[in-house]
Amino acid sequence: MLLVIDVGNTHVVFGVYEGDKLLYDWRIATDKHKTSDEYGLLFEQIFKYHGLCPKDVEDVIMSSVVPTLMHTFSAMCIKYFEKEPIIVGPGVRTGMNIKYDNPREVGADRIVNAVAAYEKYGGPIIIVDFGTAITFCAVSRGGEYLGGAIAPGIKISSEALFTRTAKLPKVELIKPDTVIAKNTVSSIQSGLIYGYIGLVDYIVERMMEELKDEGEVKTVIGTGGFSSLIGSESKYINKIDKLLTFDGLRIIYGRNK
Repeated sequence: MLLVIDVGNTHVVFGVYEGDKLLYDWRIATDKHKTSDEYGLLFEQIFKYHGLCPKDVEDVIMSSVVPTLMHTFSAMCIKYFEKEPIIVGPGVRTGMNIKYDNPREVGADRIVNAVAAYEKYGGPIIIVDFGTAITFCAVSRGGEYLGGAIAPGIKISSEALFTRTAKLPKVELIKPDTVIAKNTVSSIQSGLIYGYIGLVDYIVERMMEELKDEGEVKTVIGTGGFSSLIGSESKYINKIDKLLTFDGLRIIYGRNK
């Protein structure tokens, strides 16, 4: 079995593959204060619940956008799985040429997603990842990572609205039936959901225009926690792939073995 781990700002998502088949996947809250032992015992409990044994894990690959947790998870893998993880970053073979001013600045999760998207769907392609931040990534027809855009995530905006105003309540992030809302809660939901649909579609539209020399962009992928909520209303997102990061980690693992 291959254990894949993606450490994000809000959640740690991880899963186990047997060959190309994803057997299980899980999502837990990211806690920068947890120790490697606390994470290790949590992973052990989850494995045990599903009848899995940590000793059956043959290798581990991980990506992280939280530098303070890199050592924590590396130590956890060594102690509880007896494997030193492959960490996506400089020195790891991704098979993708990164056309960024400084390739080291690109978040590992963005590269992992781009590798999977190009491998599965070809290029040119655009990936929109709805995480703590919303990231937009463009991959050329020849499989080069061209760059993209970053915007605050919808949850960040929702929490900022609640904490920075005196009377506006915290709301559930669901889509109201109409943009013209009749109460405060629905008005906030309308502004957030439909506002982000507009944000996503405008940026994707501009990216498609800038990619016209690469040919027609036939696939725009939505991935991440809120991809279904926003992607279902988007004019341009035509594929939701929640397993994109997992597949990217599996593919990169294969290229390094």
